[in-house]
Formats: sequence, C-alpha cells, structure tokens
Amino acid sequence: MQRYIGDRNFYRRVFAILLPILIQNVITNFVSMLDNIMVGQVGTEPMSGVAIVNQLIFVFNLCTLGGLSGAGILTAQYYGKRDQEGIRQTIRVKLLIGLVILVVFTGVLLTFGDVFIGLFLHEGESGLNLEATLHYAEEYMDVMLLQLVPFVITMLYSSTLRETGETVLPMKAGLIAVLVNLVFNYVLIFGKFGAPALGVVGAAIATVLARVVEMTIMIVWTHRHTERNPYIIGVYRSIRVSGDVLRKVILLGFPLLVNELLWSGGMTVLNQCYSLRGLEVVSAMNIYSTISNVFFSAFIATGNATAIMVGQLLGAGELERAVDEDRKLIAFAFALSLILSALMALTAPFFPRIYNTIPEVKQLATRILLVSALMMPMHAYANSCYFTLRSGGKTLITFIFDSGSLWLISIPAAFIIGHYTDIPILPFYIIVEGLNLIKCVIGYAMVRQRQWVVNLVGEKQT
Repeated sequence: MQRYIGDRNFYRRVFAILLPILIQNVITNFVSMLDNIMVGQVGTEPMSGVAIVNQLIFVFNLCTLGGLSGAGILTAQYYGKRDQEGIRQTIRVKLLIGLVILVVFTGVLLTFGDVFIGLFLHEGESGLNLEATLHYAEEYMDVMLLQLVPFVITMLYSSTLRETGETVLPMKAGLIAVLVNLVFNYVLIFGKFGAPALGVVGAAIATVLARVVEMTIMIVWTHRHTERNPYIIGVYRSIRVSGDVLRKVILLGFPLLVNELLWSGGMTVLNQCYSLRGLEVVSAMNIYSTISNVFFSAFIATGNATAIMVGQLLGAGELERAVDEDRKLIAFAFALSLILSALMALTAPFFPRIYNTIPEVKQLATRILLVSALMMPMHAYANSCYFTLRSGGKTLITFIFDSGSLWLISIPAAFIIGHYTDIPILPFYIIVEGLNLIKCVIGYAMVRQRQWVVNLVGEKQT
C-alpha cells in the first residue's frame, strides 16, 4: 500500500497545488449552475437555447486550453529547471496560438453558428417550441462572442502562473469574476434595481463583464509582481522564439490542439446524437452537465496537479520520483472519486427540482445524474491517465488515447443507436458511457509502459 499512499509531505504539496485550483473550479461551476438555474427560470426554451450555444463555446474553450497546453508542458519543465528565458518563449508561443484559434473560431461561429444550432433542434414528445429556442440561442451567441478575447488572454496568464507554482492568484481572480457574473446575472436577467429584464442577453452580458474583470486582475497582478514572476520582465519586448522551442511546442502542442478539437467536437456530436430523442433531452443534458461539472471539478484539479507536479519532477531530472508520485496521484484521484460518486448520487434527486421546467425534463436529468455518479470512478481514472501521459510530452499518444477512443468507439455507437434504433435515451446514454471502460484499460497499459517518463528540457535553450 505504500506504493499508492504518500507521506504527509507529499499530500501537503498535492493540496497546496490542488486546493486553489479546486476551489476556483468548484465556485466557477457552482456559480455557472446558479447562472443556469436563473436562465432556467425564464423557461425551458431559453435554457435550451443557452445550452446549445454553450456547447459550441465549449469547443472553443477546450481548443484554446489544448492549444496552450503544449507550450504549458514546456513551461512547467522550464520552471523546474529555473530557466526564465525558456518560460518567456513559451508565453510568446501561447499568445500566437491563442490569437490564431480566436480568429478561426470567431469566423466559423459568425458564418455557420445558425447551422450548428439547428442540428440540435428536434421535436420531442412535450411539444417544446423549436423556433423560439433558435431565437434565444441566436441572441445569446451574438453577445457571447465578445468574451472570447478576454478568455484567451486570461487562459494565457492563468496557465502560466499555475505552471510556475502560483495557483492562488488565478483562484482569487476566478472568485471575483464569478461573483461579478452572479450579481450581473441577477440584475440583467430579471431586471433588478431599475435595469431592463434582458433574459438570455443579460446572462451573456454578465459573462462578458466577468471575463474582462478576471483578465484585468491577471494582467495587473502578474506585471506588478515581477519579483515573483521574473519571466514576465521583457516578455513582450521581443517576439523571439528559438527554433528548438518552437519545434518542441509544435510537436507537443499540435497533437494536443487537435485532440481537444476532436474531443470537444466529439462530445458535441455525442450530445447532438442524444438530441435526436427530442428537445427535452437537450434540456435534461444541460441540467445534468451543469450540476455534474461541480463534482467533476475535483478531477480537473487533480489532473492539473498531476501535470504540474510530475512535469516539474521530469524537468528537474527526477524521473523515478516522478513515476512514484504519479502512481500515488492516480490512487488519490480514484479514492476521491468514490467519495464524490456517493455524494453525487445522494444529491441527484434534488437539484433538478430547482429548475422551472417540465416534469419530464427533471425526471430524465435525475436519472442521468445517477448513472453518471456510478461511472465517476471510471472517468476519474481515465482522466488521471490522460494528464500523466501529457506531463511527459507524449502528446501523440495522448491524442490517440483521448480522441481516438471517443471517435472510434463512443461516437460510432451513439450514431448507430441514435439514427437506426428506437432505444430510449437512458439506456442509450448508459451504453455509450459504459464504453469508456475500454479507455481505462488502454490508459492503464499506456501508463505502465512508461514512455511518458521524459525530460524535455535537459539541454539549455539558446
């Protein structure tokens, strides 16, 4: 058991990294849930319209994170090596990648946004208004496009701060941002304190304001505390990036970017397949994802802690210690998932009742939450394997593991069931989600092979 359980010092370091990220993610997702509930009070059609657009924004968000992650792997290892110029160069590459993703996605959503929204609109058994849902979605998306710019800049700064050991500031900035979002949601959605009742448009405006506040805090703090962030000095005086760094970022980052694009796009395709069973399913899946994200925040935080701790050890050349601590981190994530699984199952019947929607949607959301709770340990283990493989720069293997399993196993099954059978949505969902067990087996084999145990920054960069 000592191979899987660390000492006090180990867990002290884990929680020092994990807790600020976890607190930020939990509060962000909790406020997102409150935001979702507020929109849900307006009606089922507005809630569904917002859910569809957020599914599209989700693809952009993950592509941005994936695009920055390749450079982020190097940032963590350069920090372990104490190479400030190497960190500066990874920041410059992150900025360039973020701007390219921003331009491409903005153009795509402006041109084809209505087409994508229409793919999710299907008649169900409850007679929900598809035309009204489309109208709400279009209104919401027009404003939400404005938050893409501050999101990219915020992710650039927050990812770099975390990779260099500063996890508290991103947490604080995130907390302030979600409070701004919550207050303005209440004021603008319902028209409080003399403001007009803007509904879904108000929710979008609140999100934009929150993103701008978070971005401003990140930029100001980082540049004012140069003694703690020496790499930020002169980072934008030049656009210079050595050929070696650029080559490594491309080799590491391109598979991650493609992976996040295919994974987030694949999840969107899965939800589109589920939506074939009616607009009620879109609403129920929206409630489920919003609530489950609060619980799944723990695995995102644990995954980030794994990437940071293992990445820094690899960069410092402590390869065997990296293997040992990674094994303990995976065991920690699995044990945590058992606790959260029970908690999610116990609370599943209560959260959907808060929403102002039809009984069929509430009942379906509850059942999906219960199924997801039972499958949580499986997802926690797969997530830990993903971040382990990524920490050592084996991004091509990560790509095959993550997106390969989704597109080669889950999506074909969902497409066949959705288009060629009459299987109800709940067993439909159980079958598709259960196929992730195959991913866990693949992840176990990949981690055991230790091909991810690599020091990427062993030589000084010029």
